[in-house]
Amino acid sequence: MTVSSLAPGKPSGSAATSASWTGPRTAPWTSKEIVFGITSLPADLAGPVHLNHYERRHWCVENRLHWVRDVTFSEEHSQVRTGTAPRALAGFRNLAISTVRLAGRANIAHARRDLLNHDAALAVYNI
Repeated sequence: MTVSSLAPGKPSGSAATSASWTGPRTAPWTSKEIVFGITSLPADLAGPVHLNHYERRHWCVENRLHWVRDVTFSEEHSQVRTGTAPRALAGFRNLAISTVRLAGRANIAHARRDLLNHDAALAVYNI
């Protein structure tokens, strides 16, 4: 990975270039992918290790929260689009996901089917 400063002498603004090769391990490489990115981090904080860490943390949030909201709760298919209702429903979905995780369940979809009895879900909060 190559990291270069977009504006030398300025406190921020770095560009990163990453190249990855794909192909079978026993044969010559079959393709090459070059990825360009721009970040507001200074060059000393935009090295390969740092950028890899930031990228992995982003996908951790994406996989742990947004994917669950999209797939398990079908958030993208919601017909609610006006006023503050979409934000309120997103908050309720987040509350449901947190409740299930506090109960020690990893599979949100399975727990959602198991917790059809609302008293069991509220027992997590000692209600």
